[in-house]
Amino acid sequence: MEILAVSGTRRRYYYCFFLVVSCCFLTLSVAKPLASFAYKRFDEKTFSFGTEIGLYGDAKVVNDSGGSVEMNGNMVWSSGKVVHRKPIQLGNRKSPVSFSSYFSFSISSENGDGLAFMLIPKGFPLVNGGGSFGLGDKLENSGSKVVAVEFDTLKNVEHGDHNGNHVGIDLGSLVSVKVSNASSVNVVLNSGKKLHSWIDYDASSKRLEVRLCNFSESRPNDPLVSYQIDLSRTWKEEEVFVGIGSSSGNSTQTSSVYSWSFRLRRVPTWMHSEPLDPQEYSNVYSHENKPPVIHTRTVCAFKIVTVLLFGVGCGALAASIMLFLWTVFANRRAAVVPAEYADHPVEYGYEKIKVVAEKATTDGKK
Repeated sequence: MEILAVSGTRRRYYYCFFLVVSCCFLTLSVAKPLASFAYKRFDEKTFSFGTEIGLYGDAKVVNDSGGSVEMNGNMVWSSGKVVHRKPIQLGNRKSPVSFSSYFSFSISSENGDGLAFMLIPKGFPLVNGGGSFGLGDKLENSGSKVVAVEFDTLKNVEHGDHNGNHVGIDLGSLVSVKVSNASSVNVVLNSGKKLHSWIDYDASSKRLEVRLCNFSESRPNDPLVSYQIDLSRTWKEEEVFVGIGSSSGNSTQTSSVYSWSFRLRRVPTWMHSEPLDPQEYSNVYSHENKPPVIHTRTVCAFKIVTVLLFGVGCGALAASIMLFLWTVFANRRAAVVPAEYADHPVEYGYEKIKVVAEKATTDGKK
């Protein structure tokens, strides 16, 4: 009976362990990556027929520094783009999607338009180049929903630029809704040196962040520029292209991209923040381009309880794993068997015994 008790206890531990692990995997499966690509270097095979990335305008592959894309030619009014040709969907209000992108680049010393990371609606023409960052004149049209992060090296007064070394976030216009000076992180954009850039959008906080540093430095903890925006409201269920564009402007400036990666990720719905007022974004793409006013969000008690329950579940998972390992390894013991049923074989000896039976007489004599 004691053997059965030990076996039954371990069986219950197994059931508990696999139940908790299954629930955990079910939750994490909701946040699995949706789509991603990564190019550590560029060569002719990268842009061969049938690949998901393409060159537009004056952009071309060069073999300097291990393979890179020269975004525009060494001439005035030259522009080009590198675009991932498979459109992506950043979700809707019920299922928004986060993304992260990294690329390394350099810009020559002339004062041109610089370079920009872009999210382009599917209906926007990719072939037509020219204009700032290779987007043509359609960027200024009313209703354009291009979202760009510009690394600008030209002080353009009509666009409200404060200097010729800034990073800005553009929404349907070259007039940035948020700008930061690259000099604040000891970066000169048109130094000709390689630079790092990270662009992250968090669907739960509805926040777009841009980080920048020199090539010899590691990723900064704090973003250089950030902006509150709900991209799921901007495009709803519309598909967009991801790309990087550059233009020389009235100069011979050239820009190069050496590596590029991009990843989408969907997070569980219960982790999303309260949506912002959609009326605030109705004028984002208007001619005035006034940045929306962000109100303080209220905290939902139900979401707090849900997060706490999720934390308790993770703690229970850790406790179950420890208990399981302790049961299997630390508390391992031999099965208990009653002493009268010994496990070891016992040898028995045999001896002949002779029994003599005698008859008794009637008078009791032998």
